Amino acid sequence: MVSDTTFNERIAACLQQISPAEQRVAQYFLDNREEILIASASALARQTGTSDATVVRTTKALGFSGMEELRRLLVEELRENPSPASRMVRTLSEVGDGLASVLDVTLDTHQNSLDNLRRDISSDNFCNAVHSIVEAPRVFIFGLGPSSAMAEYFKMQLARFGIDARSLTQAGILLADDIQQFKQGDLVMIFAYGRVYRELDVLLDQADRLGLTRILFSDTLGHRLRDRVDLVLSVARGRTDMLSMHTATLALIEALLVGVAKERPKDTIANLEALNKVRTTLAGKAMGLPAR
Repeated sequence: MVSDTTFNERIAACLQQISPAEQRVAQYFLDNREEILIASASALARQTGTSDATVVRTTKALGFSGMEELRRLLVEELRENPSPASRMVRTLSEVGDGLASVLDVTLDTHQNSLDNLRRDISSDNFCNAVHSIVEAPRVFIFGLGPSSAMAEYFKMQLARFGIDARSLTQAGILLADDIQQFKQGDLVMIFAYGRVYRELDVLLDQADRLGLTRILFSDTLGHRLRDRVDLVLSVARGRTDMLSMHTATLALIEALLVGVAKERPKDTIANLEALNKVRTTLAGKAMGLPAR
């Protein structure tokens, strides 16, 4: 078995060739990764209703020399793409037993993310991103899960500026209708972290076929997708091993919005004034609400 085979792939490759008892152990391994990192073979045997020997045989059937090698692979995979549960466990361990330190730890995480954003986003890359938005006839913004909120917010603000912006936040086959709208000249902005899931892969393939400009927002996929996008903007969701926090992403989005307004001030102000006129009509009186 090759060294870069993932844990899931190892189990899938041998699941039908091992005994029913070993299958129970393998499935338990798959469903309880965090526990495997700390549990003994005896404890795993009790949880699966098998024996120590069965746990050891299963480990070797998966291609590992023993539990220690299995744990090393899991640690590497969890570090690269930790589950929400493991992120929260790590976060809670950082803040300690009481509530007193929660605010400080959270604010420190946000501050570090902002410091890293200032360091990692060069002036050239920032300006290139702004110019790509301004020059594109249409802007598509992709994000799934929590990143869908970032995509929707970005889209709404650009639309208020008079930019033809659309969000791509549907998963599975529902995304096909949105991707089918792509036309030459469009810009695709992508918020993606952790892994190259199916929707992201298909989106990139379709954008590549049409020769669209692609900008990736990520702190984990830049090295893997650099050849499939035109620009990588490295932006962290807090610490990769803790609860995802989106302060830096929001800060970058709003910097880009100000940049877009700076490049097209007349159009931006005219569109915001038109928005406020519609608001006034709807309210039936003059409104002092901010445009944003």
